[in-house]
This record gives sequence, C-alpha cells and structure tokens, in this order.
Amino acid sequence: MTQMEQSSATAVPPASRTPLVEMRQIVKRFGGIVAVDHVDCEVHAGECVGLLGHNGAGKTVLVKVLSGVYQPDEGTITLNGQQVSFGMPRDAQAAGIETIHQSLALADNLDGPGNLFLGRELLTRWRTLDSRRMEYEARNVIKRLNPNFKNILDPVLRMSGGQRQSVAIARALYFNARILIMDEPCAALGPAETRMVLETIKRLKAEGIGIFLISHEMQDVFEVCERATVMKNGGVVGMVYMNDVTQDDVLQMIIQGKQPQRELVQ
Repeated sequence: MTQMEQSSATAVPPASRTPLVEMRQIVKRFGGIVAVDHVDCEVHAGECVGLLGHNGAGKTVLVKVLSGVYQPDEGTITLNGQQVSFGMPRDAQAAGIETIHQSLALADNLDGPGNLFLGRELLTRWRTLDSRRMEYEARNVIKRLNPNFKNILDPVLRMSGGQRQSVAIARALYFNARILIMDEPCAALGPAETRMVLETIKRLKAEGIGIFLISHEMQDVFEVCERATVMKNGGVVGMVYMNDVTQDDVLQMIIQGKQPQRELVQ
C-alpha cells in the first residue's frame, strides 16, 4: 500500500497521541445569542475532520475562534498539548493555522506568485520585489499539490477553479501551516476539479497536516475524512468515525439534531 493509500484509509487516532489542536468547551456569545455552546473538537496530524451542520449550526464561528478572528468567551485551545490564545488571525497564522476561505481571498489581477506572497512579498537585498525568487518558490510549493499546474504566471482570473484552490492552499503551505481549515473547498467546482481538490487533501494528510473540512457534500466528507463532528444550534450533536456510519446516519444527525437509535461510537 502506498503512502497515499495509507493516508486515505480511515484510521482511529490513537488515544495516547497528542492532537495537533484541541478545542475544549468552547463558548462564543454575541450579546444574548450563544453561537457556540461548549463545543469539543480536535484534529491529529495526518487526519481530516469534517465539521458538518446546516447554515447557522455554529461551525463557521467555531473555526473563526480557532483562526483568531473571534476570542472565545469560555473554553481552551491547545496546540501540541500547550494552551494558547489568539488575539488576531496573525497570531493563529504564526502558530501554523491557516484558513482556506470559500471565497479564496485571491486578487484576480495578480498571477499565482503574486497571490501566494500577497502582503508577505519576498524582497531583494536592495528592498525591491524579488519576482524571480517568488516565482521559483511558488512553482516548488504548487508542484507538491498539482504537478500538472504549469500556467502559474497567468492572472488567477484566467485560472480554473481547481487551480485557484491550488494557489490558495499553496499560500498556506509555504508559510508552514500545520493545520488547515478548509471552508467548502469544492463548492461550485466541476467533477474533474473536485477530484483534484480531494486528491490534494489526501496529499496534505500524507504530509502530516491536520485538516478541518467544512462541507455540505457528504460524498466528499466520506472520501477524505476519518471523523466528523456534527453541530446544530451551536452545540455538538455527536462525533462519529466515518467507517462506523452511513451518509443517511450523518444526514439524520444534521437534520434531527440527535444520533440515530443504534450505537455509533464505542
């Protein structure tokens, strides 16, 4: 079995292994509204964990807490067993947490290297833009994700959806992300581009990166995730291992807000 095949096989994370990131009893309020209500969630190295639920379930607010956009009102976040707090997104990025937003946050008029280093440009010793080095670095990191992606000097406006995703992911990897938050990465993509993104996720897992995947596509979740945390009305309905459940089981949890009658998690 290849390393890729090993990474795509569902595996239960060993209880003794320290998670890359662990959120415990996270609470986030906005006035009288409790958007996240005592939520536990974690991801291990080389694991993809789905965050599932209807719009408004609380999953986006939860990952914004993890990425430093919001500060929790209660609860703790630990990285590799050490408690941390993030006052702003830059703090989370410095700790190796990057978010791939559904909008991708790319500048359409810039090429791949321009977007990869946007706001963090590489400079020569004369303090001018080092375009040659940025192109070289961009080609190296993008090749890890999509070996067939050659036209990185095109404006991203002219790139396919899958290529745009590759640029956004490459930006996170270049700056040493160990934990990726991916928000609907396959939304509005065709079958071939969706396949490319899912294969990219498998490559990232093989490199030991931990991924939180927000998605409404059950087929994608079952293909790349080892576990999923289902949320509803700000709380956790349950955590399930994908090998132990069917898509109908998970949909029942999302819709009804409770686990199916049979036992799912030992």
